[in-house]
Amino acid sequence: MTRLRVFVKAFNVGDRGQDLAEYCLLTALVALIAAGIMVHVSGGMSAVWGGANTSLAAGNQAVQGSSGPGDSTASHRDR
Repeated sequence: MTRLRVFVKAFNVGDRGQDLAEYCLLTALVALIAAGIMVHVSGGMSAVWGGANTSLAAGNQAVQGSSGPGDSTASHRDR
C-alpha cells in the first residue's frame, strides 16, 4: 500500500512545469491567430495599395500628357 501512495504522490508533485507548458500553448495559439489575421488583412491591403498605385499612375500619365509643347500652362511655366 505504501508503494501505491508513493506512486500517486509522485504524480501530484510532478506538475510544476504544467503552467509553463500551458503558457507556451496559449502563446502559440495567439501567434497562429495573429498570423491568420495578417494573412486575411494582407489581401485587402494589397487591393488598397494596387488601387492607389493605379490612381497615381493614371494621374501621372494625365499630367505628362497635358504638358505638351502647345499647352498654355507649359508656356506660362517657361516664362
